[in-house]
Amino acid sequence: MTVLESDATNAPLSTAMREGSMAEHKHAEGSAFVEKLLAGEVNERGYVQFLGRLRMIYAAMESVGRELADDPIVAAVHDPVLERLESIDADMDHWSAGHPPVISSPAADAYVARLEDSASWGGLYLAHHYTRYLGDLSGGQAFGAVLKREFDLGDVGASFYKFTEIPKPKPYKDAYRARMDGLGLDAGQIARVVDEVKVAFNLNQALFAELSGNLEAWKRIPTGS
Repeated sequence: MTVLESDATNAPLSTAMREGSMAEHKHAEGSAFVEKLLAGEVNERGYVQFLGRLRMIYAAMESVGRELADDPIVAAVHDPVLERLESIDADMDHWSAGHPPVISSPAADAYVARLEDSASWGGLYLAHHYTRYLGDLSGGQAFGAVLKREFDLGDVGASFYKFTEIPKPKPYKDAYRARMDGLGLDAGQIARVVDEVKVAFNLNQALFAELSGNLEAWKRIPTGS
């Protein structure tokens, strides 16, 4: 453990999670697929492939979340209003015209397996819950804005990014972090959670790397170019 990592585990849990995973977070965000998607340069077929992988991940995460809902660690953050599976299904139906493709994804399979393994301790699941849902309420909102602009979407097609019961993400995220910090985990438990956050970001990076391998086939010219 480095000095920086040691300092992180002495910080509040939310701070330790954020600061301890900065490198992995940046790596995931810097993938070619993310850059092209935010530039409006991924077409409908590419976005459906992304959605299909997300569906696998959220189906597993929300299943495990319900299984662990009474766990004292998970109970601090578990909230049905965050669940995305129904929204993903609605978006998949829109983007695939009712004919969703069969998704073959070793990266998503690995992610799902890790989520299922996280049921062994609530702190592990917390790491994945934090990484995905707070990401959806933060940078994920930029994805939704790009889709709406580039594809002239109305009320359908970007439901995944719309949290109808959370009109103001910042107060919700602040309260979420406060509940995590109030769990009273010890330094060893915090270190274990931080390590799993790193794993979660690396799994996301692997997913984006897999998608990046097909960018040429999914190339799109952005609106206004």
